[in-house]
Amino acid sequence: MPGPTRHRRIVALMVPALTGILVATIAVFGFPRPAAAATLTVAQAISTQTGASATVSGYVVGEPTATNTVRFSGFTGDTALAIADSASQTSTGSMLYVQITSTYRSSFGLLSNPALIGKRLTVTGTLTAYFTHAGLKSPTAMSLGSGSTTSPTATATASPTASSTTDTYYAAALGKSGPSLRSALHTITSTGVTRLSYDGVWEALKVTDQDPSNSSNVRLFYSGISRSKTLNGGSSGNWNREHVWPQSHGNFGTSAGPGTDLHHLRPEDVTVNALRGNLDFDNGGSAVSGASGNYADSDSWEPRTAVKGDVARMLFYMAVRYEGGDSFANLEVNNVTGNGSVPYTGKLSTLIAWHHADPPDSAEKSRNQLIYSTYQRNRNPFIDHPEWVASIFG
Repeated sequence: MPGPTRHRRIVALMVPALTGILVATIAVFGFPRPAAAATLTVAQAISTQTGASATVSGYVVGEPTATNTVRFSGFTGDTALAIADSASQTSTGSMLYVQITSTYRSSFGLLSNPALIGKRLTVTGTLTAYFTHAGLKSPTAMSLGSGSTTSPTATATASPTASSTTDTYYAAALGKSGPSLRSALHTITSTGVTRLSYDGVWEALKVTDQDPSNSSNVRLFYSGISRSKTLNGGSSGNWNREHVWPQSHGNFGTSAGPGTDLHHLRPEDVTVNALRGNLDFDNGGSAVSGASGNYADSDSWEPRTAVKGDVARMLFYMAVRYEGGDSFANLEVNNVTGNGSVPYTGKLSTLIAWHHADPPDSAEKSRNQLIYSTYQRNRNPFIDHPEWVASIFG
């Protein structure tokens, strides 16, 4: 059948010719050819905060903690990093703040990977403000160097842990600031909470404050002394339950609620606990017998340096957790000492300074996680997100 065979040959000869004509037409008339999206510099990304997806390459320079604050060492978390076009950049205005979600936290979080400082990072995500600063959020790929990026397998987490994301727990607070942030955190820390009895606090403290060097002991809070777990009681030489926010500052006693909240209860020597009494917190005073590094005067107590930040974050938590809506007083941190029986504790300016000078360490983070997972089912947000102190308390 010669007809059809000849027809197929004609079509075959025409295809290359048509292809050549099409290519020539594109060349003449300038029709665009598909091209891979270019990788942006940090400067370009800062000026292109449109909500679009983009790939950006820059040097890791630090950990952002607020709009105009970046840590260059002593990192406190794995949730964010800052990149710049220069590895030596120190001006936050020339940095892009990059959100690190759970998929990438173990590999790119600076608390876990401080050696990333100075290395080039290529990241793909959404160009939008983070910490109300030029940023890149919801990354879909992150890699070291300027080559193509690949996305690791995401690890799903059912609940927040000390080593993974707390974004789920704090979802209603992320992106907020000031009074809105405070309100969101109050709701979060007050929802689904398990309240302990005052007797139950004894056994809980034996776990939350166990001496890491001796599992038979607890570590006393102000004095730092290691003491047998069995020596809990009210006699000299015993340890008892110290309320860092004094019970009398709001008259909440030891009923289930603020009086049994593990986030501000710590083991302490009976005598030292009595010396602290219901004093507010501030710098200065005379040395406290039996608690080296602690000082006290008529209206204030200065704890040892190693726990100053811990004290501040406990009080900030209490002020946000207890807002007067659950039959207890509305607790507030103010800027005075000698508050007596009113529901206030100070001194705010000193506590803020302590918070910055003594950021959360691994022991404080582990305790926060243990209280969440084993006892109360709530967290101290100022341990997980130290930057929120500035947003709420100034």
